[in-house]
This record gives sequence, structure tokens and C-alpha cells, in this order.
Amino acid sequence: MRIGSWTLPHPVCAAPMAGVTDRPYRRLCKALGAAYAVSEMAASNPRLWDSVKTSRRIDHAGEPDPIAVQIAGADPNMLAEAAVFNIRKGARIIDINMGCPVKKVCSVASGSALLRDEALIARILERVVSSCAPLGVPVTLKTRTGWDRDSRNAVRVARLAEDCGVAALTLHGRTRCDLYAGEAEYDTIREVRAAIRIPLIANGDIDTPEKARQVMDYTGADAIMIGRAAQGRPWIFREIAHYLAHGRHLPAPTYGELRGHLLEHLEDHYTFYGERTGVRSARKHIGWYLEGLPEAGELLPGIMTLETTGEQTAALERWFDGRDLGARAEPAGAMPHRH
Repeated sequence: MRIGSWTLPHPVCAAPMAGVTDRPYRRLCKALGAAYAVSEMAASNPRLWDSVKTSRRIDHAGEPDPIAVQIAGADPNMLAEAAVFNIRKGARIIDINMGCPVKKVCSVASGSALLRDEALIARILERVVSSCAPLGVPVTLKTRTGWDRDSRNAVRVARLAEDCGVAALTLHGRTRCDLYAGEAEYDTIREVRAAIRIPLIANGDIDTPEKARQVMDYTGADAIMIGRAAQGRPWIFREIAHYLAHGRHLPAPTYGELRGHLLEHLEDHYTFYGERTGVRSARKHIGWYLEGLPEAGELLPGIMTLETTGEQTAALERWFDGRDLGARAEPAGAMPHRH
């Protein structure tokens, strides 16, 4: 699949997630098989560009190309300015957020709230594409199937995107009002695939290699995007890519491999955020990595109260010292991997 001049080596991509897909996370996902990873959304308001939060979100030092930056906002000129600003900061692909369902984003007519105003969508897409085209940078769009189930308009939005020169579209199979509840529906993604020629990436509830294959076969999507299923399991990208290519499962990581990935992630995370913020923001990642593993339940309550990065690392190293590092690290009750 191609996004502008970029050719992805396989169709498995990492979704942008606020508070999750920071630079350390994206680097690890790419190292473990993600063909493409999009940053958490960056503000289009120039008054926020120098803030600590936005500065971190647009920091791509050491990140492999293609660097994709997602921008959010509702003002066409401001979004275009933000796109050019991020290109100068190293972005190779600009992604526009029209899918975030969070109230504080929608309350300012941004994210998936834009799905209620197709005329504004067209103005935004035209303005951003026209600003990025002279710089040779493609623009992509991530959206949902509509504002609610009675107003699904993904097909019209997709055609608008294609007409405006958008290079690829990612579609989450839920409406804004669905948030993340229930099951993603793929019928609309299938309808969109039939309506447009640009590449389409399917997103929503894809959490196993088999599900990835089923979604691609049913919808006709060119690629799939993994979000929540990669939290604490960044090797899912190589597992799915291998299954799609060969029809066989890779084995689950060993405890030794899990130890290496987690400690590498934490070291990068601590360096990126610093001591005080790093130790706190790492807690969610540690919980995701160890969730469901035998005996991890005894470790997690204590590790969540530790106040230094050194204490966190030491506690994890002691826990792994008590494991058989050659054994497969599979959550209790998980189906064994088939090879």
C-alpha cells in the first residue's frame, strides 16, 4: 500500500492514541513490526505549540520514517498552518483527526464533531492538502462512520476526501456516539471501499491475526490499524503481518523477550519524560504488559505506588528473575499459539 510516495512494507499499522502513542511507544511499535505509526494528535492552535505537551507530541528524534503527525482542530487556515509547521519539524505525512470522540475535543467542534458539518470538512481538506502539496507531503484522514447511527455519512465524507486530494483514509467502524462501546461494524467500511479508489485502512476491534484477516477479506480494506490491542503487546504488529503473509502464527514472546521489550520501552520512556513524569506515566504501560500473566497480580499493586524510575526498574527485574525466561509469556486462560 502507498501513501503518497511512501510504500508500506505490509498492511499493519499503529493507530494514534492520546496519551499512548508518544515517541517511545511509536519507536517500539515500528521496531516490532508496525509498517506505519501515527502520532497522538497535536494541537493546531499555534499558541499551544511551545507547550510541554505539544512539544513532546511533535518530537520525532530517532524515529524511523515515515513520520506521520496527526493534527486536530476545526479552523481550516489554522490546520493548514499547523500542517506546514509540523512538516518543518520533520513530518513526512500529515493526518487530520476527524475521529476522536472525547467530549473536550468534540465540544470545540473538533475531532468527530466535524462529521456534522460536511461543508467545513471540505474546506479543511482543501486547505490542508493545498498547503502540503507544494512540499511533497501527502495528507491522510482518520474518521468514523458518522456522528450517530442515524446519521452515518462515511461514504460521503470518503468521497469528499478523495475529491480533495487526500492520499489515504482510515475509518474506525463506530460512530462518535458509540465511543468505544459495543462491537465495531464493518459494513460501512465495506461500502466506503466500494465508493473510493484511494487506499483505505480499517480500524476498530482488530485484536488477533484471524480478526485482521477476516476484516480485510470482508471490507476489502488495503490495510488495518491496531489501537487498544497493541497496548502492552506491541509485538502484535509482527504477529499479524506474519499471519497475513504466511497463514501461520508466530509463537508468543518468552518471558525473556517480554523483559527485554518492557525494560527497553521504559528506559526510552524515562529518558523522554524525565524522572517525575516518567515514573507516573509508565505505570499504565507496565500494567498493560503484565496484565493477566501468572503471579503478576501480586506485583502490580506495589509497583503502582513506587515513586522513582529506579525503584520501578528494580522491582520489575526482581520479578523477571523469578520467572523461567525461556517460557512463553501468555496470559492465564489465553489460547495457546498455533505455529
